[in-house]
Amino acid sequence: MSEQPRRTVDELAARVGGRVIGDGTTVIGWVNSLETADEGEIAYVEDEKLFEAAKSSRASCVIVPVAAAIDSPCRIEVAKPKLAFALVAEVLHPQKRRDPLIDATAVIAQTADIALTAFVGPHVAVGEHSRVGVGTQILAGVSLGDNVVVGSECVIHPNVVIYDNVTVGDRVILHAGVVIGADGFGYVRDQQSHHKFPQIGTVIIEDDVELGANTCVDRGALGRTRIGRGTKLDNLVHVGHNCDIGERVVIAGQTGISGSVIIEDDCIIGGQVGFGDHIRVQSGAVIGSKAGVLPGKIVRPGVWWGIPIQPLDEYKRLNAHVGRLPRMRQELKELLERVQKLESALQKGE
Repeated sequence: MSEQPRRTVDELAARVGGRVIGDGTTVIGWVNSLETADEGEIAYVEDEKLFEAAKSSRASCVIVPVAAAIDSPCRIEVAKPKLAFALVAEVLHPQKRRDPLIDATAVIAQTADIALTAFVGPHVAVGEHSRVGVGTQILAGVSLGDNVVVGSECVIHPNVVIYDNVTVGDRVILHAGVVIGADGFGYVRDQQSHHKFPQIGTVIIEDDVELGANTCVDRGALGRTRIGRGTKLDNLVHVGHNCDIGERVVIAGQTGISGSVIIEDDCIIGGQVGFGDHIRVQSGAVIGSKAGVLPGKIVRPGVWWGIPIQPLDEYKRLNAHVGRLPRMRQELKELLERVQKLESALQKGE
């Protein structure tokens, strides 16, 4: 096991483009939270409500906003403390690397091409004509089908299954239980049964994508399903057949995406969102958690919420009215009783 990296505050500040106030020769070996950080560790703060806590933190260094009123002994001032903290974590906690190896229990097809610097762990299966790139780590129990391409510097965590004819780019991370290339959910019915529509397309996962545990990406029926460069999917996300998800998209857990949905670049999708088929989400749209998007809808840039989705301001107004419904019901009941009494009095007067 390699030794834990250690850096001076000056070195870390140079990495994030920050300004050091205090002793820049202080050595840091770990990142931690503001509350639990100790000597030799670095924390961050960007919420003004936590500035007082930062002053009393035991961390050897704190990353803070520019000109923040925090008088800690050693700090790095930056415009975006949380981003700087993440960049520091990349330096101090680099991804675990394994020495090149093909485990004796791995089953590798003779026609497969495994880079000399790749790691192939226990009980891995690699199919005919498949390729694994330079520095890629294929961990225990992974199954790669035939004609699969996995690029360089990827990490494929345990029990991932990649079906035939799937392409995975460089620096992709697939967490445990990911399934890529299973048949899409497409059937045609006659009078007696459902007949499977051809599921003979492919999946393309572009560079720098990360898929969370137990996420599933179905193959295209006749074409491709695509996950664009730099996109991040949380755990338990389902991507249906022939979807095209753009670059730098973020999708939170338990979201379900039906077939032939297009999500353009730089969209943000909350957790448990449900998509009907043939939807287009335009670049820059934000869809809040538990929203429902009806089939065929075009979602324009902006913030959307609710079932079916609507602009956030409209959703808030409607939600406020819904909260008043019990009181409105009581008022309506009282009003109805008054009307009935007035009608009864009028009838008696006749």
